Amino acid sequence: MIRSTLLALAGMLALAAPQAARAELPVGSGAPNFSTQGALAGRDFAFNLRTALARGPVVLYFYPRAFTQGCTLEANAFAEAMPRFRAAGATVVGLSADNLETLRRFSREECRDAFPVAIASPATIRAYDVPLRVAGVNTGVSNRTSYVIARDGRIRMVHSDMSWRDHVRLTLAAVEELRPPAR
Repeated sequence: MIRSTLLALAGMLALAAPQAARAELPVGSGAPNFSTQGALAGRDFAFNLRTALARGPVVLYFYPRAFTQGCTLEANAFAEAMPRFRAAGATVVGLSADNLETLRRFSREECRDAFPVAIASPATIRAYDVPLRVAGVNTGVSNRTSYVIARDGRIRMVHSDMSWRDHVRLTLAAVEELRPPAR
């Protein structure tokens, strides 16, 4: 009951006053490695950051809760931009504290089978310093923060803002800057 009340309050605050939140992990720092489970096109998906970085840069975007208005709009925007992320050689993974069954549905319905979403455990939320706090209380979910991580495991861009609107544009620009020049 208290958690659902805090989540509702967090949602209202996010809509009423979208403002930047401070991300603890600065540009240039090493991204904490982690493994988790998630879904891609409704099917179970295993994710390990180190393994994904071997293929190219990674965009980790943390979001509070699947099927909420801002999170749905953000997932739709990432899905539409996936051809450009792929052209830049990037992997995109959405992360939330939602359970696997919810993520299976969200990956199909809102991510449009275009990219995976995965479980952000409490340890991962802490490691990336993205807990959503309302009146100083940790709600157990993440705030809305996007990280671009280069192949060397270093964070190249961080954008923390409860408004979903700039996350895709900014992460795409950062990933495109990492692309090696054409020969």
